[in-house]
Amino acid sequence: MARRRQSTGLERVLGAPALFATAYGNVGSSIYYALGLVAGIALGLTPVVFIISGLIFAATAATYAEGTVRYPEAGGSSSFSRHAFNELVSFGAAWAQMLNYVITIAISVIFVPHYLSIFWAPLRTNPWDIIVGIGLTWLLVGINIIGVKEAARLNILLAVIDFATQLLLVALGFFLIFNPHILRHNVHLGVAPSWSAFLLAIPVGMIAYTGIETVSNLAEEARDPVRSIPRSISWVAIAVFAIYFTLPWIALSAMPVLHKGTHYVTQLGQDPPQGFKNDPVLGLVENLGIHGAVLAILKVYVGILAATILFIATNAGVIGASRITYSMASYRQLPAAFRSLHPKLKTPWLALVVFAGLGSTIFLLAGQVDFLGRMYAFGAMLSFTIAHASVVALRVRFRDAELEWRARPNLRIAGIDWPLFAIVGGLGTGAAWLVVVVQSAPTRYAGLAWLVAGFVFYLFYRRRLGLPLRVTSRSPVPLGPAIALEYRSILVPVVAGEESREAVEVAARLATERAGRIVLLRVIVIPLELPLDADLSEQLEEAHLLLDKARAIAEPYGVRVVERVVRERKAGRAIVAEAERRGAEIVVLGAPRGAHRAIFGHTVDYVLKNAPCRVMVAAGRRVA
Repeated sequence: MARRRQSTGLERVLGAPALFATAYGNVGSSIYYALGLVAGIALGLTPVVFIISGLIFAATAATYAEGTVRYPEAGGSSSFSRHAFNELVSFGAAWAQMLNYVITIAISVIFVPHYLSIFWAPLRTNPWDIIVGIGLTWLLVGINIIGVKEAARLNILLAVIDFATQLLLVALGFFLIFNPHILRHNVHLGVAPSWSAFLLAIPVGMIAYTGIETVSNLAEEARDPVRSIPRSISWVAIAVFAIYFTLPWIALSAMPVLHKGTHYVTQLGQDPPQGFKNDPVLGLVENLGIHGAVLAILKVYVGILAATILFIATNAGVIGASRITYSMASYRQLPAAFRSLHPKLKTPWLALVVFAGLGSTIFLLAGQVDFLGRMYAFGAMLSFTIAHASVVALRVRFRDAELEWRARPNLRIAGIDWPLFAIVGGLGTGAAWLVVVVQSAPTRYAGLAWLVAGFVFYLFYRRRLGLPLRVTSRSPVPLGPAIALEYRSILVPVVAGEESREAVEVAARLATERAGRIVLLRVIVIPLELPLDADLSEQLEEAHLLLDKARAIAEPYGVRVVERVVRERKAGRAIVAEAERRGAEIVVLGAPRGAHRAIFGHTVDYVLKNAPCRVMVAAGRRVA
């Protein structure tokens, strides 16, 4: 029993493999549209574009790894910038993320009918792709309002199958059609593509890495954030880079750049029916040199797999949009109505309808995949740049802080470990954002309009509340079922008495709606006259008995329970330290109500003053 409680190895939370599989399911889906969008601009230099964007992404991945380990909470660049700068910058990052999620929904869902065109050809083009895309978007919005949960194991399985299929296509391509001679003749420097088109293709190529925020949003579920988050982000970056480093060479060998009239084109980046911009991976399958029944079977398999993966990626965008909306409302960046739940279904219906539904539909009506790709680049480059700047600022602001994990490489100057990855990555993403703004007029006007509308609304909303623009302000804790959406990691110190039962029950109700995790903590207080490693068999047995009782209270709610025993001189100090180590979002304390002068005891008072998160006190019945 003691071994079970004192070991952290059996905690039922996400490890690096699960984080990787979940993130790759979102990031890896981008191959089904990014390949054609980039090839239409970069032509024969498409592989080079993906290499450059991959290097920028590697720096971005390092930034997100360090930021998420430092602050293992949902929010990504919005969270980093809140700690590094202020609430106004945090809103800018969150609003850019919102654009990313809306565009991710639109661009993923419009490609679903493109790959299903193997069954009905009109699905490849307007207006049927728009009609089906809008229908699927609202279907997913409705499913999420009803509250149907994702099948996490199915998502992981599909991510593994997807990655294996992409590797299979690469292997077949190298064996059947890869031709370096053709690849050399695909490139006409300064002409096909022009230098301006080449520069524009780089930020558009970053669409290959949609979904990097996924790991940040799952950080609070990580078993060991210090190890699992950097490891999983590195695996995602390597896996996606491996596909984008190889598959474009194969695709351009199969569909080379040709000189037609006054233009250079490749079928990979041409609109249908001449080309395969709307379904580039199906185009690759058709040009692998395979014929007959094998080709027909492979097309059906890839088409169904791609449509399924894109549908899941769309749903991830819908969930992400609702989560970022809820987070923004929690910090008073958006009205509290966006964190309100449906009275019967208990889901954030307004956030889903407004952003995941209406927002995506507006962009879908344009029906232009090139425009969607550039809009994603606009939002992503801005969000990534803020993330890089935040990590640099955190290194400067907390120069003497001891980080559990820090990304590399670094350069120590004037007592500061300057993060070279964040500096180089920030320069890259910032320059890429400027390229999009300068070169693409529709993207410039739509993107800047999105930013202006957001900041104007933020200004009026904050003024209406009488709050400064730059000061962080949390909304009051919601009452009723809505409170459950607030917390996913809950710490409950366990003591003898009725107050612990009430605290565990409150925590279990908080964790139920959001599939959260409860950490049951028993602190054994060691007197000063004894060493910390003294033999305390009797106290350990009592601790195990209390934890068994607490687990029995929580388990009927269907929540995940982690049990922990620690030794410390002061109980309050141990609770605060555990909350910091776990990245707990709330501490639920049980405290008896007494007739004496002090409302609570010294331990509760200490935690209330020093805890790094919210504290809820569940007061028991009045003591006689």
